[in-house]
Amino acid sequence: MTDGMTGTRVTTERHGHVLLIRMTRPDKRNAVDAAMTAGLDEALNSLDDDPDLWCGVLAGDATAFSAGTDLAAGSGGPTPRGGNYGVVRRDRRRPLIAAVEGVAYGGGFEIVLACDMVVASTTARFGLPEVARGLVANCGALFRAPRPLPLNIAKQLLVTGRPLDAERAYTLGLVSELVEPGGAEAAALALAAAVCENSPLAVSVSLRALERVVSEPDERGWNATEIASAAIDRSADRTEGIAAFLEKRPPRWTGR
Repeated sequence: MTDGMTGTRVTTERHGHVLLIRMTRPDKRNAVDAAMTAGLDEALNSLDDDPDLWCGVLAGDATAFSAGTDLAAGSGGPTPRGGNYGVVRRDRRRPLIAAVEGVAYGGGFEIVLACDMVVASTTARFGLPEVARGLVANCGALFRAPRPLPLNIAKQLLVTGRPLDAERAYTLGLVSELVEPGGAEAAALALAAAVCENSPLAVSVSLRALERVVSEPDERGWNATEIASAAIDRSADRTEGIAAFLEKRPPRWTGR
């Protein structure tokens, strides 16, 4: 095992052919700012470009996977290869497994939805609270959430902002493996090791073939997301929702 840094927000470890990528901003529940976006982009570029890396695991810490965008600082601009957070619009060549402990909210959940498999502990919670901030989920959840989840559950997440617990997520098929608290990272590494027992070329080709089929509607999904985001960006509710969140008070919605 070898360790590395990709900035102040992200660390990496090599476990044989597996790259473990950790988000390391525990004081902010791993909320994504510009530095974390840059670190994730660098780590995932390495995963795709290094021929000796065959699978990746993306983790947070014991209390949170990621609470999504840092609303005070912003998450930085999209990266050329990865899009938002350096992750959600990436054309990956290697499987990526999310290891989830605690919350995966907003953009954090959208990062999970961009991964190929999800290992979660029973502490995990998945949510899309954007509507509670006067925002819209703009990093893929509008069209990716209904893939692993029933449509009515995806709608419920999107319009109530209420989270889904780990056991329900496992029953519905969002979570591949459910483990005890503190065990998500080790279980994800074991799953990645199982992937690496196989031909890396066959795995890559299979993954990319499946992705071409599944992601065929993505361009329409991104276009629809951009239209929704543009409507929200011009709204008074967006300004009020973010202000209320930062000021720790209930929002006063106007519907405009």
